Amino acid sequence: MRVVNHRLIGDNGTPVEFRRSPNQSDTIKPEFLVIHYTAGRSASSSINWLTNKDARASAHLVIGQDGATTQLVAFNRKAWHAGSSRWAGREGLNSCSIGIELDNPGRLERRVNGWCSTWGDPVDPANVIEARHKNGGAECGWHTYSGAQLETLQNIAVCLVNHYDLLDVIGHDDIAPGRKSDPGPAFPMARIRSAVIGREQEVVEVFVTVAVLNIRSGPGVEYEKLAFGPLPLGTRLEVIGESGVWRHIDVLDVLDGDSHRTGWVHGHYIESV
Repeated sequence: MRVVNHRLIGDNGTPVEFRRSPNQSDTIKPEFLVIHYTAGRSASSSINWLTNKDARASAHLVIGQDGATTQLVAFNRKAWHAGSSRWAGREGLNSCSIGIELDNPGRLERRVNGWCSTWGDPVDPANVIEARHKNGGAECGWHTYSGAQLETLQNIAVCLVNHYDLLDVIGHDDIAPGRKSDPGPAFPMARIRSAVIGREQEVVEVFVTVAVLNIRSGPGVEYEKLAFGPLPLGTRLEVIGESGVWRHIDVLDVLDGDSHRTGWVHGHYIESV
């Protein structure tokens, strides 16, 4: 990926899809990258809304769950994504940041028939973690992010940080705590920030398996075992969520030629190192 004239160019050498949002203003010099979730039904519906002048909101990019990326605002223009916000002594982050929206329903509701989005669509429990937000509140459900989406985000973030010499990768919930909850507990901010910024202090707590361990599609023995398991003794993991005694984990070691596979394991059979 690269940036040309403040537009994102894909690995194939062509610009990513561009749909201009009317919800933009002054020229800016970006200093930060701010991550959001859309809290929408789909990437296309969120793009349609963010390109509608009635929304009075926008972002520079929207990344779908399949990794498909659409640019709405040039990177040197102010997108209206942050609202009232503060970070590192700066007020109003719209004036100094690039905003990326990830297609994700965000906070979920537990109903009689299982987990649902706030507008009532059912959600596969394999795509749910239960966690408390770092800024407070009760434990609730959060929709996970797909591997394709996170891989695309990381590649784009590296490109933008290098091109604009950005200072930090932060969440909407960092710059507007108490008002915003995105990207939320399901987003692996420590891993993304560490991979993009490369700071030694952004250390992810690493766990290892203490037994040969089945990995499942959801938090319980009723969920199917994933095909790349079981995990060998000593496999390194990052815990990205939990539900009771079950842990939603990201496999840090390479298994079958791939790393950063995710699934659920019983928490009694992993330990911190």
